[in-house]
Amino acid sequence: MLKIERLYKSHQKRPVLQGIDLEIKSGEIYGLLGPNGAGKTTLINIICHLLNADQGQVYIAGQTWRPQHRYLLGISPQKNLLYQSLTCGEHLYFFGRIYGVPERELPRRVKQCLTLVGLASRADSLAENLSGGMQKRLNIAIALIHQPKLLILDEPTASLDIESRFEVWQLIRQCQQQGMTLLLTTHLLEEAERMCDRIGILKQGKLAAEGSLPSLQTLIQAAEILSIQTPTPKVAIERAQSLGWPIRYYHQDLLFWVPETLELNQIIHLFAGISLTSVARQPVRLEHIYLEIMHGDSPPTKIPQLSPGEG
Repeated sequence: MLKIERLYKSHQKRPVLQGIDLEIKSGEIYGLLGPNGAGKTTLINIICHLLNADQGQVYIAGQTWRPQHRYLLGISPQKNLLYQSLTCGEHLYFFGRIYGVPERELPRRVKQCLTLVGLASRADSLAENLSGGMQKRLNIAIALIHQPKLLILDEPTASLDIESRFEVWQLIRQCQQQGMTLLLTTHLLEEAERMCDRIGILKQGKLAAEGSLPSLQTLIQAAEILSIQTPTPKVAIERAQSLGWPIRYYHQDLLFWVPETLELNQIIHLFAGISLTSVARQPVRLEHIYLEIMHGDSPPTKIPQLSPGEG
C-alpha cells in the first residue's frame, strides 16, 4: 500500500531523514516510534505531500505521488483541527464536500462514520461540548469521510484517559477489519505492542529497527528480563556478571538479561547469600528493545550512586 525508497530530507543543512526505506503492506497496522526530533512528523508530511523530500520516492498503491492520491489518504493529526462552533454532523458534511464526496452520498457517509466512531447520538452536539476522547474520535471520523485506503493516525491517544484510549484502540481495530491500512505514530509503547502488526523505530532520521514484535525481541539476547531489588546491588551485579548476564539500569531499576527461563527457586539459589527485597520476571518487552536501540552502543549499565554503607 505504501512504499518509501531512500528518502532524504534536511532542514537548514541539518539531516532530518537519512535514507529511509519503508514498506507498509495492505491491511496492516504499522507503528512508527521514535523520540521527538527523530523525523516522524517530517516523514508523515512527505507522505501526505505537505513537504517535498530532497531525494527519494514515495509510492502509494504502487504508483508515485499524483494529485488524486490525496483521496487515498486520511489523516488524523495529533492536534484536533475542529471548529468548536460546528456540530459533529456539520464537521463531516464540511470535510466531505472538501474531499468531493457526492452530495447524494454525503448523508449516508456522515451517518456511517458517526456510527463507526460511536458518535451517532452526538450528531447535533457542538465540538466544544465533547470530551477529549470524543473529539479525538470525531477527528478520526473526519479522516474517514472519503473512505481512504491508508489512514494515518498521529498520536491518536495522546492526553486521553485510559477509558478513552481503549475506545480509540477499538476503533482502530474496526478500521483494520474493514480492510484499511493504518500508519500509527505513538510515544506509548504499550499501544504499539497491543495494536501494531509491525513496528519501525526511528533514531536520528534513520530506521534503526523494524519488524513484528517477535522479530524485534530477537534483538535482545535474553529469554526473560529479571528485575531485583536489593540493599547490596553491587554484590548482586558481581554475581550476575559471574553468570555472564548483561546488566541494565532503567529508571533506577536493576535488570538482568537472563538467557534462559528460570524457576523462582533457581533464581534464589543463584543469588544465595545475597539479600533480595523483591524479584520480578517479565518477558522481553518493547520498552526494553526501544531503550536498547536509543542507547545504541552505550546501554545504561552505570550503577547509581549509592549511599555510604550500601553495596
